[in-house]
Amino acid sequence: MSSSQLSPAHVGSRLRSAREAAGMTQSRAASLVGLARTTLVAVEKGARRARTRELQSLAQAYGTTVNTILRREAAFVEFVRRFRKLASSAESHCSEAVELLERLVRAEVELESLLGVRRSFNYPPERPHLGGDVVRQAEQDAAELRHWLGLGLAPVRDMLSLLELDLGLRVYVRPLDLEVSGLFAFEDTCGACMLLNAKHSVGRRNQTAARGLGHFMSSRGTPSIMRAERPGKSADERYADAFGRSFLTPVRTVTQRSREITAGSSRLTRQHVMVLASYFGVSPKAMVQRLEEVGLARPGTWDWFEEKGGIAQQEWLEIPAGSATQSVAPLPAPRPTTLRIDLLAAEAWRTELLSEGQLAALLQLGRVQLRELLDAAEEEWSAADGAPELPS
Repeated sequence: MSSSQLSPAHVGSRLRSAREAAGMTQSRAASLVGLARTTLVAVEKGARRARTRELQSLAQAYGTTVNTILRREAAFVEFVRRFRKLASSAESHCSEAVELLERLVRAEVELESLLGVRRSFNYPPERPHLGGDVVRQAEQDAAELRHWLGLGLAPVRDMLSLLELDLGLRVYVRPLDLEVSGLFAFEDTCGACMLLNAKHSVGRRNQTAARGLGHFMSSRGTPSIMRAERPGKSADERYADAFGRSFLTPVRTVTQRSREITAGSSRLTRQHVMVLASYFGVSPKAMVQRLEEVGLARPGTWDWFEEKGGIAQQEWLEIPAGSATQSVAPLPAPRPTTLRIDLLAAEAWRTELLSEGQLAALLQLGRVQLRELLDAAEEEWSAADGAPELPS
């Protein structure tokens, strides 16, 4: 948040409080930062807006940060306590993942606060379990959400953007222990949050994200650790698993594309599976199991593939409709941050609200990763030189 997004009176009041907390007179403070005392008086009264460099100098003199002075009331993010019952003391990798999620959410909220960004949420109504067949309810709810999002029966081309931009969830992709596929949590103050394992293939991450979306739809107030093995037997887990499959691979579309791609063949080949898995953005294993589930492959088909060496769990480029025979190529490594967080971080750095070191610590990034992020943003900013300015 820059001082332009808080009223001058609000900024002045906070500066006065910081000065008084530091036990400093107006004369002393003004002298330290090279301002006339009358100027500082005007700033504290809100009669004059503080400039960025003045804010930085005053914050340093008061032993605080611009971040602390300008932030809105921080959102209460406390996931560790809520997840405690879900992970045993032996599962330190789960606890580490929960702590990482908490730090990442706090970091994003902090950036929003600094830049005066108010997060918009576009949440569909929650669909709590009604009793009876949770799998059937999950399938119906997945179809309703697809309709609500305007997806129809089309494949989800970018699951992370759909979660972050269309629905307003906070999504992070970071390396986790291989036993953890991801986490889902919800807080009233910061909304729905999801952490996915960067070590898993893009298809598996999409599946985990869709399972997390199932938790969000049916039991968003209950946190979940999504483990790599087959989901548990609880109603929540069975619902989330069925929701994820139905959301990513609708039966009608799977049936139509499967018949088109296997037309003229009497056998399901590895190439068929790879094309279908790429089209739907899921892993080859999940694709074959879905074909078995809807009766388009014989039971035990995936077991047969595994006995014959399996199908490589690689990253595959999405193949456009009608390009069933197109070759596929590896995808780049997953990004450590989303495009939205990149923009927030770059703006905080460009306006000198946070240094590179502060941003690296805040976002849990290495300095090289952060430098790549900032270089890309600076290149984009330079390319936009002379472009029409946005309305204030």
